[in-house]
Amino acid sequence: MNERILELFQEFPDAYVSGEEISRRLNVSRTAIWKHIEELRGAGYEFEAAPRKGYRLVSKPDKWQVKELLSGLKTKVLGHNLHIYGEVDSTQTIAHALVASGASEGTLVLAEAQSSGRGRMGRSWHSPAGKGIWMSLVLTPRIPVYFMPQLTLLSAVALCRAIQKVCRVDIGIKWPNDLLINGKKVSGILLESSGEDERLKYVIAGIGISVNLKREDYPEQLRPIATSLAIETGTDISRESLVQTFLLEFEELYALYIDKGFAPIRLLWEALSVTLKRKIRTHTSSGLVEGIADSLDDSGALTVITNTGEKIKVYSGDIELK
Repeated sequence: MNERILELFQEFPDAYVSGEEISRRLNVSRTAIWKHIEELRGAGYEFEAAPRKGYRLVSKPDKWQVKELLSGLKTKVLGHNLHIYGEVDSTQTIAHALVASGASEGTLVLAEAQSSGRGRMGRSWHSPAGKGIWMSLVLTPRIPVYFMPQLTLLSAVALCRAIQKVCRVDIGIKWPNDLLINGKKVSGILLESSGEDERLKYVIAGIGISVNLKREDYPEQLRPIATSLAIETGTDISRESLVQTFLLEFEELYALYIDKGFAPIRLLWEALSVTLKRKIRTHTSSGLVEGIADSLDDSGALTVITNTGEKIKVYSGDIELK
């Protein structure tokens, strides 16, 4: 029925179509029409509704251009085994299933929308249709399990550098891996893994980027703390170009990491940080920690110099920038 409604609007581009006309043409009730219009809105279609006029289709959701995406890939491995979906619960769930069925390193899962996008610490991630990049990347690094936080920081560096190149926007990393523009979050990164005998079997890097969301696309509670690349740059961004650039950045940094270890990645992260040398506050298992974020250690932990001069390492959790 949704497809038939869209076909009807294609007959009347940029014009209002009354609920009565849609009801008559499709032989369904006006209540049913309203229900399907709302479903289409949830899928990213934008409609105007006017009394005594009906509905007008204003815009359609952006769709992944698969040929353009694949033809522009400059990576050797990452992204060439591509799986694209409409709406899924989470690309992480899909990626785990693909690994179980034998998916190789570099497999990439993209979705137009997520109904239950996963963020860090059990949070959800707002993932409307056609507005962002909701993806999961399969990796099989031969490193110990306890090195995984280093890959989280590497992911943040690769994504920050990619956004800088594509969007020319002032963006920085809040420890460990949130990307901020003007103090508002534009991207989140979640790494999930499976290990055996203290070594990683595989890692799935889940990445959400708010690309072309407008302010009205966010729930009211997110508007003070979240933003998008389109909001900050004043123009829509090519999702395909950003994915291509990110995968190339990640592949190059990943090769550097495997060859040289974490030290060069740490230097790059510190150069992009909006956390270091600032007052921070965070809750740890030992209680509240307040002080100056000083540096990263070799494991990727944040070293904080407290108000009493004590050096404390923070390994996980959220920090508040003061």
